[in-house]
Amino acid sequence: MFTRTQLIKLLAPLIVEQILTVLVGMADVVMVAAVGEAAVSGVSLVDSISILIIQIMGAMATGGAVVYSQYLGKRQVRDAGTAAGQLVFVTLAISLGVTAVALAGNRRLLSAIFGQVEREVMDNAQTYFLITAMSYPFIGLYNACAALFRSMGNAKVSMFTSLVMNGINITGNAVCVFGLKMGVAGVAYPTLVSRMTAAVLIFVLLQNRHNEIRISGLKALKPHSGMIRTILSVGIPGGLENGMFQFGKIFLQSLVSSLGTASIASYAVACNLVTLLYLPGNALGLGLITIVGQCVGAGKPREAMHYTEVLLAVNYLILAVLSTAMFFGTDLLVSFYNLSPEAAAISHVLLQAHCVAMILWPAAFTLPNALRAALDARFTMAVSVFSMWAFRIGFAYLFVYLFDLGVPGVWYGMFIDWVFRALVFAGRFAGFEKRAMSV
Repeated sequence: MFTRTQLIKLLAPLIVEQILTVLVGMADVVMVAAVGEAAVSGVSLVDSISILIIQIMGAMATGGAVVYSQYLGKRQVRDAGTAAGQLVFVTLAISLGVTAVALAGNRRLLSAIFGQVEREVMDNAQTYFLITAMSYPFIGLYNACAALFRSMGNAKVSMFTSLVMNGINITGNAVCVFGLKMGVAGVAYPTLVSRMTAAVLIFVLLQNRHNEIRISGLKALKPHSGMIRTILSVGIPGGLENGMFQFGKIFLQSLVSSLGTASIASYAVACNLVTLLYLPGNALGLGLITIVGQCVGAGKPREAMHYTEVLLAVNYLILAVLSTAMFFGTDLLVSFYNLSPEAAAISHVLLQAHCVAMILWPAAFTLPNALRAALDARFTMAVSVFSMWAFRIGFAYLFVYLFDLGVPGVWYGMFIDWVFRALVFAGRFAGFEKRAMSV
């Protein structure tokens, strides 16, 4: 169904978009590091909450994209247009509700999640949370529209919009942090402005008459209960999976926060750097949603399996290069973050262990996207939630408190989680063709 040229046109912009997102996220942490370790720690605590919220909204967008892609594969253009409008409606409704809770809870919510942290860290976290929470509806709208463009095979639009968003963000950070000396607020306000701009821009671009499907006015956002249920049947399991996954990471962040500021900062920096390793898999996973969804919708599960295997092989090839480079460049990368010697040493250990373990990651996290695109989202949710709490969190507490391994113990638990996911999802994929034929 897809030529090599079509695959490149879809996947290349996605990879560029993921690179932009990661590099700008790293730039945020590097810039706020100039304010001090308490600022880095405060921002990292809030970022773990923000990622939770963004991933839940992203799962809703993925649910809509799966439904939308399958309608395109069946050539049911009218139903695809209805799915597009309902996806935007659902995402906006959820994100507005989340923003209201975040603004009302603020410091009380942060204290309930992370417990007693140093006052300066909490003050920075409160400032950053209050400002960035107002951007959630805009990032929700952006994610929904970007998912629709990807489903149409037009990833260039989301790449272009991401370039604009990230350019505004990094320029604003530089001006506000280094020029205006605004501290943590100096990285929060540019985030808000950049997300607002990106959401408006991509929504306007979606109105273009040349698009295969477009949202023509507010009428398309009128609730359609049947279509909403179809989208939520994929989006809710994905949202629960992503939500529980990120909530587990927040749980671990709370564990790390009990080990002191140096541990929080080193963990934040290591997490920031390893996102470079995730970007090819994340981009290819987004591509799989469109590719597999359309193949399944057209009744061609063998082609879906073939494309999945090809993209997994590409993922492993890219990871071999990136992980090797990061393993030997650890000291240089950590030096950019202005950490104390203690925090830098911990980051070094975390990064090198992570580079070795990345051999497990594609099967654990890229492969499940093919299953989700075939409406197997409930299974991936069940496996992911179980593995997170039974292995990642359970072993993290065991390694930290019983074996006294400190922050590295958190990641050793994570690697055990990866082993379980990779084995189960690989086994599930073996029966992909039979299940896809029943969709």
